[in-house]
Amino acid sequence: MVFRLDIELGGKPYTPDLSIYPRKQLDFRHDVIRVTEPPLLIVEILSPTQGYQGAMDRVEAYLQNGVKSCWVVSPPFHLITIFSPDGTQQSVHEGIAKDPATGLTAELAVVFS
Repeated sequence: MVFRLDIELGGKPYTPDLSIYPRKQLDFRHDVIRVTEPPLLIVEILSPTQGYQGAMDRVEAYLQNGVKSCWVVSPPFHLITIFSPDGTQQSVHEGIAKDPATGLTAELAVVFS
């Protein structure tokens, strides 16, 4: 299930551009505005007003607090970089990005169309 909501990790609030959680039975009667459970994957989309170092600091915090994988998407360069908790990273600028931790994929031609 895909959500955009506030996440509290390590006692600090974050609002990633996209958070992906495992599919669960959802309770639509009780809205949650901030969760403390780390998602499987977080996507940060770089914007002209967003500093690169700020995004990298958030990626580091996410990975240190239980997130399995972080994607940083750079629209001007048509680039997705996938970061893992073990310090590895892979950058994809064409074809299909495949996350080694979650198995999720994204076709770059579709993402950047």
